[in-house]
Amino acid sequence: MNIEPVVPISAIEHYAYCPRQCALIHCDGIWSDNEHTVKGTRAHRRVDSGTHRRERGRMVLRSIPLWSEDLGLSGRADAIEVDDDGMWPVEYKSGVRHGNSADLQLCAQALCLEEMLGIKIPNGFVWYGGPKRRMHVEFTEDLRSEVFGIIEMIRKQFLTGKLPEAVDDERCGPCQLLHYCLPHLSRSPRKVYRYLDEVVFG
Repeated sequence: MNIEPVVPISAIEHYAYCPRQCALIHCDGIWSDNEHTVKGTRAHRRVDSGTHRRERGRMVLRSIPLWSEDLGLSGRADAIEVDDDGMWPVEYKSGVRHGNSADLQLCAQALCLEEMLGIKIPNGFVWYGGPKRRMHVEFTEDLRSEVFGIIEMIRKQFLTGKLPEAVDDERCGPCQLLHYCLPHLSRSPRKVYRYLDEVVFG
């Protein structure tokens, strides 16, 4: 497996949500905050502090660097919980569940931990701030295989530099890159020409 270039773990969730969003962020370096990203940043203050402490009989390690030489992955875990039965990653999301994108990101974190420590991690958890609910995620073979496939698709994006077609569906409204992506225009060449005439050429 060709592991260059290295894929950020965070790109996995972006790609699972929308491949075009992933390319705009990780290939073109575009970022713009909106109410959702600001809320997420504020909710992550405690996680990003890097403060470790014992909670409810287990050790909670926060903001832990992760990597995989075999997969060409790099990033960090929001938290890793450790007790006498083992360890597992925990991902914190300020909103609600959107498909399995957070599960995939969490599984990638577990794959890194397994390689780094030489252990097996069968499950982890995602905390959703919207419903204030902690959801169990089992790292099945199907989920692991999906992560492997997405890593290779992201790496292909990096190597080709090709921007995927816009989806223009319900995902676009809350996306922080809506005004860069312009999905309602990019799917129609006629709309693009009209937009250029009105906005660029006056």
